[in-house]
Amino acid sequence: MNGLLGELGKRIAERWLTLLVLPGALYLAACFVAALLGHGHALDAGRLTAGITARAASPAVRSAGGQAVLLAAVLAGAAVAGLAAQALGVLVERLALAAGWRGWPGPFGLAAGRLVERRRSRWSAAHADWHAEYLRARAPDPGLRPDPRDRHRAARRRDRVAPESPDRPTWSGDRVHAVALRMDREHHLDLAAVWPHLWLTVPDHVRAEVTAARAAVTRAATLGAWAVLYAPLAGWWWPAAPLAAAVALAARHRFRTAVDAYAVLLEAVTRLHAGGLAAQLGIEHAGPLDAELGHALTRRLRPRLPRPE
Repeated sequence: MNGLLGELGKRIAERWLTLLVLPGALYLAACFVAALLGHGHALDAGRLTAGITARAASPAVRSAGGQAVLLAAVLAGAAVAGLAAQALGVLVERLALAAGWRGWPGPFGLAAGRLVERRRSRWSAAHADWHAEYLRARAPDPGLRPDPRDRHRAARRRDRVAPESPDRPTWSGDRVHAVALRMDREHHLDLAAVWPHLWLTVPDHVRAEVTAARAAVTRAATLGAWAVLYAPLAGWWWPAAPLAAAVALAARHRFRTAVDAYAVLLEAVTRLHAGGLAAQLGIEHAGPLDAELGHALTRRLRPRLPRPE
């Protein structure tokens, strides 16, 4: 038991150091540099070195007690910055997935609605181009069939907008929503109603894969939150602006990649394990997930509203 508790404490300390302290310490260092150099000496390494040396020579810092207090203050400040980034990351994730955008207040909801309509128009045009290329590729005479690369390029243009007809103002939100659309269109399955029950029946290794993919989405959103925190430093130190932009671009790429992997797993798990859920519910079905099974699962698991009195 002591060994288990020791190993657990070690892992918690490692996660605390990796997720909170190290990114927070880097942020505190950027704040220190911004305050010390400002715009006028933004890249003056000599001024930075002199400033650090002068502060290190302070009697309060050179004493053992002063160093302990300084270390504790840095660790506490870094942890607070890390917690702030994680809290802000929740907001970044909600905005990026935009699941409840129709309930956004006032102008935010109106702006999101206009963005959805523009994205839907772009997607429809790109999908029409792809469909035209697809029909030409099915010409009976092979000599009349166009270069397949044209069809693939049209598909990429469409998928850059959204994998399905847009319903949310962001690509990442539509990528997750596309899973629900496909399940409903192809199998008459309400994913929102079925997934919580399916999650409780899948094997542990499957849950571990989905959990890891979901954690990657959260980490990418937290990286985006760090970009938001770095941006205000540009008011004192202009190099913070390109730094924040670089972090934001990296976060965008990582978030899209993580969301795509998470959506792929959601769809795969639903297709592969819906039959097992049906068996536990006493629904007789042979073979893979189809429209009949999807409809049966939805009818069994979708909550029924009370009749009006």
